[in-house]
Amino acid sequence: MGSESIGIAATRYEERALAVTGTQEYAPSVFENQESVLNAGVLFSIPALISQGLERFFNVFKPLPTGFYGLHHVILMLCLMTLCRIKNPEQLKKHPPGELGKLLGLDRIPEVSYFRRKVKQITDQSRSDQLHAELFQCWVEDMPEMCFYIDGHVLVYHGELANLPKRFVSREKLCLPGTTEFWVNDQRGLPLMVVTGELNEKLKIALEGIIPKILKDASLKISTNPNEPTFTIVTDREAYEPAWFIYLWKTYRVAVITYRKNVKDKWDESWFQNTDIQTVNGTVSMQLCEMGTLLNGHWFREIRKLSQDGHQTSILTTHPRLLIGEIAIKMFSRWTQENFFKYMIENFDFDRMIEYGTEPVNQKRTIPNPEYKALTYKLKKTREKASRLEARMFKQVGDVNTLDLEYFEKYILKNTNLMEQISERKQEIDVLKAKRKGIPSRITVAQMSEEYRYNKLKQEGKKLKNAVVMLAYRSESALFNIMSEFYQDNEKEGRMILKEIFTSDADMIPDYVNKKLVIRLHSLSTPRANQAVKKLCSFLNETKICFPLTNLMLVYETVAN
Repeated sequence: MGSESIGIAATRYEERALAVTGTQEYAPSVFENQESVLNAGVLFSIPALISQGLERFFNVFKPLPTGFYGLHHVILMLCLMTLCRIKNPEQLKKHPPGELGKLLGLDRIPEVSYFRRKVKQITDQSRSDQLHAELFQCWVEDMPEMCFYIDGHVLVYHGELANLPKRFVSREKLCLPGTTEFWVNDQRGLPLMVVTGELNEKLKIALEGIIPKILKDASLKISTNPNEPTFTIVTDREAYEPAWFIYLWKTYRVAVITYRKNVKDKWDESWFQNTDIQTVNGTVSMQLCEMGTLLNGHWFREIRKLSQDGHQTSILTTHPRLLIGEIAIKMFSRWTQENFFKYMIENFDFDRMIEYGTEPVNQKRTIPNPEYKALTYKLKKTREKASRLEARMFKQVGDVNTLDLEYFEKYILKNTNLMEQISERKQEIDVLKAKRKGIPSRITVAQMSEEYRYNKLKQEGKKLKNAVVMLAYRSESALFNIMSEFYQDNEKEGRMILKEIFTSDADMIPDYVNKKLVIRLHSLSTPRANQAVKKLCSFLNETKICFPLTNLMLVYETVAN
């Protein structure tokens, strides 16, 4: 049997025959001496992937049907693809299947369509929600304090299969159909949780579901101490509603930090004091001032930051004891989440749709009536047209500088057409108002016409991808933080070096007698990068991590002097 009959680079004929007959659960990972394996540098991420929860995937999902590729092969392949910036299975066609197979201890990776079939066997188990809950619980345990950054990200939909409601997309500056994902990050920008909106929920509505989910998944009890919040959330102005902030504090003891809206007054600049604040990257000085503010009958703490140009940025919070400098830093650290979105879009293509198909939404859910909205929009535009015509009429009347009534009557007759247009617009307004009066402003999804009835894209595949992307990003960030201890320009170049490591060639040298697998990385582009890799190797070797589902301890080296 030649390799051409079962695929390029396929050499493990007996195990593949066993897979066909169903007498083998999966092929074991068996490594051989290999030189210059493409992208083998990505195996430097294995200790970080395991520390961030890789084994949770293996525990949550059930084993796949008997065959050559097991659950751990597929999950590990998804993680390594993500770190190598192979953004979808179709891009695997551009990479030698045998070289990628060596990374897993196999002869080759599966063909694209078969790989998609194996991924579908995972998503068909519908256990992604359980996986997200376990990962969240694992990651929250390492947080120094319970402070969560929550914001929405719209996944724009350009297809025709689904009927999705429109939502304003700030990066496009347009209202486009799509799905909103609400991300929960920590203060460093590391992802913790993602919740997919069913329709076009606003952030406030989404938070009402996210807060109980955080309490449940993190096993948190509502604080009984009036000065100690259960946890703190930091959001932008989209969720701004002072009375609701008080409700969250009284119901869940959840503190909110956000920007204040509609600030019209300015505080005396002499009230501001220079405040030194300690951050992860050093000490920052800000001109800050705090005062109490009464909004909707409730008192809030208001902190303002004075900029050099005199602008005052207002921050509102219900946290009773947090220091003024800590509040400012937490609010301005919200940009770490925006940077996270930007990095994910550029590097991991995390807006891409994973699986095709739709599924129904809750038919009892009430939504704004599209017909009512369309009439309201048309009424608004008609009123605008009538106002412009009246403005033209009044301007022309005002330009007549005479008291001669006969001349004025002739002038009015000349503008009869303009007056008729105004009358027509007013009649059209009355008709639209009467028509809209008999239409309810809100209806259930089931009441929509079948042609335009809202549905949603299948979510299980996207949930799995989100879990893989979060794991990959957190793993890369863990290595980035390690490098900061010995690489001076890590903030600027750290992630670039890691990307170079992940896509570099390496030798793979197994030693089954001493139970170890040596990964010898080839030289990088600069001497300082090679020096950083040497120290990274020393750190990773101290972890004494074994390759998943083997007894081979990973040993990292570099050929650079």
